[in-house]
Amino acid sequence: MTDPCDLPATEARRLIGGRKLSPVELTESCIARIERVDHAVNAMVARDFTRARAAARAAEAAVMAGNRLPPLHGLPLGVKDLEDTEGLRTTYGSLMFKDNIPKADQGFIATIRAAGGIVLGKTNTPEFGAGGNTRNLVYGATGNPFEPTKSAAGSSGGSAVALATGMVPLATGSDMGGSLRNPAAFCGIVGMRPSPGLFPSEKRLLGPSGLGVLGPMARSAADLGLMFDATASYDPRDMLSAPLSPDEATSRAAADLGTLRAAFTADFGFAPTSRQTRALFADRTARLAPLFATAEDATPDCRHADETFAILRAVNFLASFGATYRTAPERLGPNVRANVEEGLGYTAADVARALHAQTALYWAWQHFFTTHDVLIAPAVTIQPRPWTELFPAEIDGAGTKSYYHWLALAYAVTLAGHPSLCLPLGTDEHGMPFGVQIIGRRHADRAVIEVAKAIEAIGAATGPELTRPVPDIGKLAAARPISGMDGFLAMG
Repeated sequence: MTDPCDLPATEARRLIGGRKLSPVELTESCIARIERVDHAVNAMVARDFTRARAAARAAEAAVMAGNRLPPLHGLPLGVKDLEDTEGLRTTYGSLMFKDNIPKADQGFIATIRAAGGIVLGKTNTPEFGAGGNTRNLVYGATGNPFEPTKSAAGSSGGSAVALATGMVPLATGSDMGGSLRNPAAFCGIVGMRPSPGLFPSEKRLLGPSGLGVLGPMARSAADLGLMFDATASYDPRDMLSAPLSPDEATSRAAADLGTLRAAFTADFGFAPTSRQTRALFADRTARLAPLFATAEDATPDCRHADETFAILRAVNFLASFGATYRTAPERLGPNVRANVEEGLGYTAADVARALHAQTALYWAWQHFFTTHDVLIAPAVTIQPRPWTELFPAEIDGAGTKSYYHWLALAYAVTLAGHPSLCLPLGTDEHGMPFGVQIIGRRHADRAVIEVAKAIEAIGAATGPELTRPVPDIGKLAAARPISGMDGFLAMG
């Protein structure tokens, strides 16, 4: 018998609306799963069970009263610990904020609550989201649900692990250099970096910069579509936000893969993709290509992407943490300090050159999508490695350029500003999840979700190589606590 916490979000919501599943029963099932396995992975780091139970009882009463129910009514969620939650500890993974209790919800969280979602707790993240490995000095490391000694990636690692293990049916994430897509790939779940502006943030310090975005995470493309539809919104406090167009707000047309022109790239022409990842991607490409009208190996022009992302990322960190660095640099972790120091070394001419290169890259992507409908690439350059490795210093024996160079497959898409959905496609030879990015035209987010749903449906009928892997909950329940592992509460 399926535990309620393992139900798809779409099915749980249907059962709630039909009075066949109580929000109280679902919430209690999620709490029980957290208490059963979180010791092994450390994903749900701040818990709000008392208020969640009260919200679930209120949701149940609304169902029984015959009230009109919002789209996420009664569904528990995990909220990334970068996002402010009223009355619930929000640390941003930093010792500076270890006792921070926000007085108000961030806009994204307020939208979730208005849509009927129940915040169950906060999910772990690296300090200020800086890093592709979910570790910090407040809560420690988060382990991969398929092997807790390995990385869950980051920075939305806690959310990805909570989803994979059935702690929640939906979760929030955010993404700059793959912070949402990388953990989705490492943990075998679905995560989407939306077009900038669709998920507004009033906390954006550099208004015109679309590098960082908020986004939904789920266990399937259909579940992600439910959260996308319920929470994509307009907020004038975000300079990039704009009211949804009629197509964005109402499009639900199923994708016919046989009419679409697909392109596949293992590296966008520049990313340091490992031999293992290339082999996995070649296998999945061979299985996916026949599904489309046409399929070819091709990539948009991504020249100068490494330097462009490095400069623009550093400028964002300089805007956020420059003042703290000047007065108390010891309060910042190594990844944040490295970005600020890099930013201080750039000139206005460097920034102008980076913005010009980003614009050229953007136009190259627009030209590419005049002859292609969908672009598919690996989500991450490598497969999961131990979380004791702060970042990969080498790939296949070649040194990486920076602590985030291994995220190049993700930040190529970030620079272009296109929607990208990470879809899990089976496992590697060691049983660790493998994921690909499905990328579409700018603001064609709904179409990307539908392509992912179509691939999921085909995968369910063809074999494990095109389906989502599921971790062994019994094995996790019996595992030793991750907090007892060497280096758990350290950063080097």
